[in-house]
Amino acid sequence: MHFAIMAWVALCSLIFSSCATSLASLPHQTGNQIDASYTVHRDIAYGADPEQVMDIYLSNVASSYGKHNYTIVFLHGGAYYLSDKAKEEKYIEPYLGKGLNVVNLNYRLKRGIAAATSDLPHALNFLRKNPEAYPLELNNVIVTGFSAGAQIATNVGLAQNNPSFPDRPDRGIRIVGIINFSGPVDQLDVIERIFVDHEYALFSEAGKALFPEDDYATPEAVALYEPVHYFDRSDPPIFLWHGGMDDQIPPDTFRAFTDKFRTGKDALRYVPAGKHSPTSEELAAAYEEIFTFLDDLDR
Repeated sequence: MHFAIMAWVALCSLIFSSCATSLASLPHQTGNQIDASYTVHRDIAYGADPEQVMDIYLSNVASSYGKHNYTIVFLHGGAYYLSDKAKEEKYIEPYLGKGLNVVNLNYRLKRGIAAATSDLPHALNFLRKNPEAYPLELNNVIVTGFSAGAQIATNVGLAQNNPSFPDRPDRGIRIVGIINFSGPVDQLDVIERIFVDHEYALFSEAGKALFPEDDYATPEAVALYEPVHYFDRSDPPIFLWHGGMDDQIPPDTFRAFTDKFRTGKDALRYVPAGKHSPTSEELAAAYEEIFTFLDDLDR
C-alpha cells in the first residue's frame, strides 16, 4: 500500500510537471485583459522607511501554470541614488502580459549599496510573513532588475547559499532564476571611479554615495557586493543582457563573470551596439529569449 501511494504521488508530480504552461507560447495579453486579470496592491510598505514600498500584481491565472508559476521581483535602476519603480515599468509589462505574479520594488536610495541590497531580502521576508494577503509562490522566485537593481538582484540571488553574505532571504524563500539587464557584476571599484570622476555632477554625487566612506571604498567593502565572488555551480540560472557601447558599466567588467557561465544553464545576450539601457526593439528581442529561458529552468 505504501509503495502504491508513493508511486501515485510520483506519477502525479510527473504529470503536473509535464503539463506546466509554456510561457513562450502564451499570447501577450492586451491592456484590458491585463487589467481584468490582476488584483494590484500599490505602495505596500515592507519596512519603516518611506522608500521601502512595493507594488504587488496578483494574477488570477498564474496558479494554473504549474512549475512556471513564478513570482517575478523587479528592481529599478538609478545608481542606487535616484529613480522609482513607476519609471521603469517597461521591464515588468512583458511579465504582466503573460499573466505572471509580479512585485515591483522600491528600495532605499542615497544610503549606499549595502542598504539598497538589504532591502530585497527584507521585502521577500515580509511577503513570506503575509501569505494570506499576498499569496505568492516564494519557493519559485525570479529576481530581476535594470542597472543598480540588476546588481542587487544578482548579488542576492547568487549569495542565497553563501553564509558569509550579510543579507539573505529567510528559509522558505527560494530564488530559482536571475535576470540581469546591465547590472554591475564585477570591478565595482572601476565603476565607482567612473561615477565619482564624471563631469556630470549628478553622476559624481551618485558615485560618492555608493559606499558611506570619505574616500574610495576599500577592496574588502567592494568585494562583498560583487556578484562574481558568489557565483558557483549550485547557483540558479542567470540571463544577462549587456551592451557593447555601455558608457556607465564598461563591457569588460562582465568578462570574468560570463566566463563562469555554465553551458546549457546560463544565457548571455550581448548586443555589440547596445548602450546602457536597451532600446524598445532590443528589449522586445531580449524578452523573447527570456521566456524561453524561464520555460527551460527545470532542465
